[in-house]
Amino acid sequence: MSPILLSPGNRLVAVFGGGQVALRKCRHFAGFRIRVVSAEVLPELEAIADEVIIDSVDRDNVLKYIEGADIVVAATSDHSLNDMIRDTSMSRGIMTNSAHGGGDVLIPSTLRRDGWTVCVSSEGRVPAFPPYVIEKIDGMLDRSYDEMLALLVDLRADIRDKIDTQPARAEFLARVLADSDIWALLEDGKRGEARSLALERGGVA
Repeated sequence: MSPILLSPGNRLVAVFGGGQVALRKCRHFAGFRIRVVSAEVLPELEAIADEVIIDSVDRDNVLKYIEGADIVVAATSDHSLNDMIRDTSMSRGIMTNSAHGGGDVLIPSTLRRDGWTVCVSSEGRVPAFPPYVIEKIDGMLDRSYDEMLALLVDLRADIRDKIDTQPARAEFLARVLADSDIWALLEDGKRGEARSLALERGGVA
C-alpha cells in the first residue's frame, strides 16, 4: 500500500455507524465534511459530524447515502453489514475503509506535533501494533524536534537568496540536521543561537 497524507479540501467522508469505532474514525478525518449514517448515534459523534442521518442501512438505501462521498467508512458493529457497505462502495470506485477489513484505505495510528506528523500502520495485519509504536515514538521525540523543524523553516528563508541551487540548499539543511552542537542548543531552548551557529557553519552568516 502507498502511504499518503490527504488534504481535506471539500471532500466528503460518509461514515456508517454511530458508536465508538465510528467516533474514532471521524476524529481521524477532522477537517473533512463528515456525513454519519446510523440508527443510533453517540452525542459526541453528532457534535463533530456535519450531517447526521438517523436510519438503518441496508442494500436498498446504501447507494443513496454514499452519493457524493469521496471516502466511505464502514464502522458498524455488524460484520456482514460492513462487508456489504464496503463492496457497494468499492464497486463504484469510492475509496473505502472498513472496520472489519478488506477496504482499500487504511487509517494509521497518528502522532501529530506542531507542523509535522508521524503515521504508523501494520497494513491491516495487527491493529494493536501501530498505537504501541506511536506511544514509543512519542516518548522518544522530545521538544527539540519541534524546535529543529521551526529552525529549518527559518533557515530556508535565510538561505533562499544566498545559496543558488536547490541541491546545495538541501545539503546545507542536511548538515544542520546532523550537527550535534545545534541539537544541543535546541534542547536548551536556544533557537536563536542555533540559527546563528547554523548560518556561521554554512558560510552564509
